[in-house]
Formats: sequence, structure tokens, C-alpha cells
Amino acid sequence: MSRGIKSFQVLLLTLIFLCPSLLHAQTSREKQLIESIKREKNDTKKFLRMLSLGEFYKHNNIYRADSMSHVLLQKSRVFNDSLRFSALMYSAEINEIQGNQEEYFKDVLACQSFLNKLNSDEAKFKIYRHLGYYHSYSLEFDAADFYLKYIKKTSIKKRNNSKVAEADNYLALNFMFQNKKDSALYYADEAIQYARRSSDKSILSECFNNQARIYDYFGQLELSVAKNIVALNLATEANDIFLLAKYNRELGISQRSILNLEDAEYYFKKSYEYSQQIVDRRQMGLALSNLGTIYYKRKEFKKAIDNTRKAIVILTALNDFNGLGEAHDNLGMIYREQKDYTQAASNFNQALVFYESTSNKEKIAGVYHNVGTVFQKQKKYKNALNYLERSIEIRQQFGSKNQIYNTYRVMSSVYKDIGKTKESLSYLQLYLDYLDSNTTLQAATKIAELSELYRSEQRERLIVLQADSLERQKQERTITSTKFENSQLRNNFQTYIIFGFLIIIILAGIIGFYRWNQTKIKQQQKEAEMSQTLLRAQMNPHFVFNAMSVIQSYIYENDTINSTKFLVNFSRLMRLILENSPKEYIPIETEVEILQKYLETQKLRFEDRFEFKIEVSSEIIMEHTVIPPMITQPFIENAIEHGQLHTIEGGFIYISFQKVNNLLQILIEDNGVGRTGAEANKKSKDHKSMAMNITKERIDNLNKKYKTAGFLLIEDFNKELHTGTKVLISLPYKEEKTKPIDS
Repeated sequence: MSRGIKSFQVLLLTLIFLCPSLLHAQTSREKQLIESIKREKNDTKKFLRMLSLGEFYKHNNIYRADSMSHVLLQKSRVFNDSLRFSALMYSAEINEIQGNQEEYFKDVLACQSFLNKLNSDEAKFKIYRHLGYYHSYSLEFDAADFYLKYIKKTSIKKRNNSKVAEADNYLALNFMFQNKKDSALYYADEAIQYARRSSDKSILSECFNNQARIYDYFGQLELSVAKNIVALNLATEANDIFLLAKYNRELGISQRSILNLEDAEYYFKKSYEYSQQIVDRRQMGLALSNLGTIYYKRKEFKKAIDNTRKAIVILTALNDFNGLGEAHDNLGMIYREQKDYTQAASNFNQALVFYESTSNKEKIAGVYHNVGTVFQKQKKYKNALNYLERSIEIRQQFGSKNQIYNTYRVMSSVYKDIGKTKESLSYLQLYLDYLDSNTTLQAATKIAELSELYRSEQRERLIVLQADSLERQKQERTITSTKFENSQLRNNFQTYIIFGFLIIIILAGIIGFYRWNQTKIKQQQKEAEMSQTLLRAQMNPHFVFNAMSVIQSYIYENDTINSTKFLVNFSRLMRLILENSPKEYIPIETEVEILQKYLETQKLRFEDRFEFKIEVSSEIIMEHTVIPPMITQPFIENAIEHGQLHTIEGGFIYISFQKVNNLLQILIEDNGVGRTGAEANKKSKDHKSMAMNITKERIDNLNKKYKTAGFLLIEDFNKELHTGTKVLISLPYKEEKTKPIDS
């Protein structure tokens, strides 16, 4: 059995041994946060709790953290500058994790406007730190140096060692991008010293990883791997899954560079597994892309292409242009190896487009190198030299200069192919000088030893952990046995019986009370349901009687066309009413259709002398909301009949359905003569509308059944002129119980 497979089995055993309790803790914490949000009534406090949930997801479920980002940005608009800044900074951090560099930098620059609005050192630190990285990445090194040294100075004054370490890390990267090795390593080492003084192992692991990145950039691969293994151990102790996924992927890249494909595959698979745990789709995509390169080097081209294409699908959804550039570059190399040069060139061109959109000069130089190798294989030597020279030119200005020597080797080969021996030998000598001075290849054995040592330590750690667990269980059994032997069961037997008897009586009382209470609740529910059924039966004849008057008016006028049109609408309306009236609840769409048909028939009757509009929020439709039937129709009928809407110029009825504070809120507005005018115009003093009393009673029954605070409110639409009517109905919010679809 290979070392990689053995190590994988060790990891699996570790996960089985440790993960259930961790998963339970995460789930429990998530539930607590969600429940606290639901219970909170104060909007500001609720928003802060949502931010806390977002921070939880940032470490445990990055997919949900991304979803929270959009919600927080939208909801923050109504709050003060501090909360709006918190939402925007959260969005920036999520976009950074997701690799969406364009949106990340956009958020960072937007945060600048809060510098003068917020008198907060914490906000200033965050903004300056991100601005430092932005300017560093944009090769504006002096601006980056200003921001980063400022936050380092202020953090030293406050004796915040974690933040000093963070500032030093980014200063180190700023010097690395300038190819200033000594300064980069100085700040990286200083970051480690400050991080050691803090108690945050995640920060310390990031410092070692940053140091590893610098060593790798300058071609010192053995030191890079050694530092990354230290970072990996610290991340394991901190149980930081995001960092574990990242470091394993970077170690895989190091192993691949020395052609240790077995260990590289092991690290890439571990990275993918850790990414799955926290639903980090970006790192999943990058791990798949890197796995594709392992299969490509083994000439398993189908597996290589499949993995890389899966990576492209994931990274495209995230707008990770750097990740997409890497994936297309990898795919181009696979097709080049298969001698499909047209497809290889297409993928290399796509990689260039993505890298150019992020101004990633170092990666652009790498793609130019690969395009040059394609032209070489096609024997288009002039084009090959053109791209290879462009690659060297870019790398002399930007990025790691160590990569230039691989291009020298290819150029030597191209000149040899075209018979220019002098130039070929010149570039070959440059490449050989690099090999003599560089320890990358010489360090391959040491790197393999470091990796094996790390995995041995992991196995020993698991063995010690299991041994300690077994020893604790053995000690617990011994203690339990001793206690049992020394106990005075006979002397205390009677006491135990008494206690047991009391417990049985108490439990029996609790169970009896619970059953009695449940029976009472069910009886109340039945009474409420019967009352609602009677009320609906009372309302239906009232509605039909008023609707029949519409048909009568057409018969008197002998209007055949409109009579036919009216009867078609009315027959559909009656069918809907007869089918749905006996039900306790109907879908909101059905209620809207009933209202639509009713209003259309009334418009026909009054020759389009009024307009109507019905709006239903998308949230209600998506959640399959249900509503008591015929709850709104009587008020609409009153608006038309008693509000004399057909006599008003520009008459209208507006109806809306929305979810407000977990209640279904229905708004009915009209600009008719109003309640005062309707009272004065009544032809019969005996006329009495039952709508208000019936609806109030229905709402009372629903409140009683579902323990809610629904209400009915009626007021004038125009309060100054006492015209029009505004009706607000608030009901318990219920969703339709749909049956699961069989898979």
C-alpha cells in the first residue's frame, strides 16, 4: 500500500474520531444564532445578530456566508454609517475569500468614504489593511507602504500583537512583489515574533504560511515546505478548516513542482475534503484544477480534463478570474500534451483574458511561456520566440524572476531547432548556471523527508490520542467498579424505593396534565374551525346575492355581447367560490384569481368606469402562502357598491398582499365616496353590512387558534376630505404543506 493511501486512511480515522462532536457544536451554535435573530424585536439588534451569524458562517459554511453578504448589504441601507460599514466590510472579506477580486477591490474602495464618517480605530485598521493590499497588488508600492506602516504604528501603540503581525505580513508581501527578498523576509520574521506573543494560533499559522510563500517566490522550495508544514500543524491545533484547505493545496503544489505526484495528489485531495466541510467552493475548484494537473502528468487525460472542467464550472459561478486563468492554463497544457494545438491555444487565450482582467503580470508571463511552447511544437519558431521573449520581458519587471530560467531552457531548444547553435548554447548556459546555484532540485529528497515526517507525526498523534482515550475509559471503569463495590446498597435500598416512587408519581402527574392540556387545545381548535365554517357559510349567500344584481342589470339592458362575456367570467367565479369556500385555507393565487374575476365582472357592469390593481409580493408566492377564503371580497364589494366607485372620475381599487412581522398583511384602498358619503346615500336604513363583524370574528378565531395578534383596521383614504376607504387586514401567516417530491 502506498504512503499516500496510508496517510489518507489515517486522516479518515482522525475525522471519524474527532468530527461528530465538532459538527454537533457547529450545528448547535448555528441554531442558537438563528433563534436569537427570530426572537429579537429591535431592528438594530437583529441586524447585529445577523452579522454574528455571518461571521459564524465565514468559518463554517462559506457558501452561506456569501448568501448572508447580499442580505446584509441590502438591509444595512436603512441603518447608520457604522452598520453600513460593517456590512460593506463583511462583503469585501467574503469576496476576497471567494476570489472575486473585482468585487473585492470595489468594496474596499467604497469603504474609503467611511474614514471621515466613523471615529473608530478598528474601522480605520480594516480599511487601511485592505487598501494596503489593493495598492500592493496594483504595484503602487509607496501607497501600500504608507497605509501598512500606519496601521503597524498604531497597533504597536495599542499593544495589539495580532494586528501588528497582520500588518507585518502585508508589508512582507509588498516587498516580495518588489523582488526585495531581504526586506520581505525581515517583515515576515517580525510578524512571526509578534504573533507568538498573542494567543491566536490561526494568526501564527498565517505568518508561517506567509513566510513559506516568500521562500517559494524566491525559489527556496525546501524552506517553503518546512514553513508550510509548521503552518499546517498550527492550523490543525486551531481547528481552522479554511486554513487547512489552503495550506494542503499549497503543499500539493510544492510536491508537484519536484514531480512527487503521489504526495501532491494526497495533499490536493485533503484540500478538497477540508473545503467540502466548510462549503468553500473556490478552494474546491482550485483543488480540482490542481488534481487535473496530476492526472495530466500521469497521462490520464480524460480524468485530467474532467476535473479541470468541473473546476471551471465552480470558479465561473464565483467570478474568480485568477482561478479561471489557472484552470484554463492547465487545460491548455493538457491539450498541448495531446497534440491538440488548436484547443490548447484557445484555452491559453482564455487564460490570458482572465489574467489581464486582474492585471496579474506574473501569471500572464507564464501563459506567454506556454503559448511559446505550442508554437514550438507546431514548428512556428518565429512566433514561439516572440512569445517566449515577451514572457521574459514581463518577468524581468514583475513577479518571481526564478521562473525566467525555465523559459531560457525552452528558448535554447527553439534556437537549436532552427540551427542557431550559438544562441542555443548561450541560453542553455544561463539555465545551467541557475541549476548550479539553485537548490530546488537538490532539495527534492529533503522535501519528501519533511512530508513523510509530518505524516508520521500525524499518525503518532492519532495513536497517542486513541491511547489516552482508552486509558481514560479504563480508569473510569475502575473507579465505577470500586464505587459500586463500596456502596451500601442494602442500607439505602428503602431510600431508593421511596425516591423512585416519588419520581413515578411526579412523572405520572406531568403526563396526565400534558394529556389533559392537549385534549383541551384540540377541543378549542375544533370549536374555532366549526365557527369559521359557519361564518363562511354565512358570507357566501351574502356575496352571491350582491353578485346576482350584476347579471340582472345586463338582462334589463338586453346587452347580449356583454351578457355572454359576463356569464363566462361569473361561471368561473362561482366555480372557484363553490370549490374553495368549504376549505379552511386556500392558496394565495386562488384568492387573487377570485378577486380578479369578480373585479373584471364589475368593470364590465360599470363600463370600465374604474380601474383596479392587485399586487402580491414575490416572497409570498415563493413560500406558497395560504389564506382563509373570501376574507377580502366583502370589502371590495363594499368599495364598488356603497363607495359608488363608478361615479368617481378616475376611480380605482388597489389591493396588496405582503408578509409583515410574520403576519399576512392585506391592504385594500379605494377613492370612492367614503364611509361618510356611503352612510348619507343609503336608500334603506335597514341596510347593514355584515362584512366588518364577520371578518372580525374570523380573525378572532384565527388568533385564538394560532396564538397570533391579527387585526382589522378601517379608515378614510383621504382623511382631510373624508373620502375613499382604506382597509388593513392582518392574519396569521401560513405556508402550504406540500408533499415531498420522490427522487
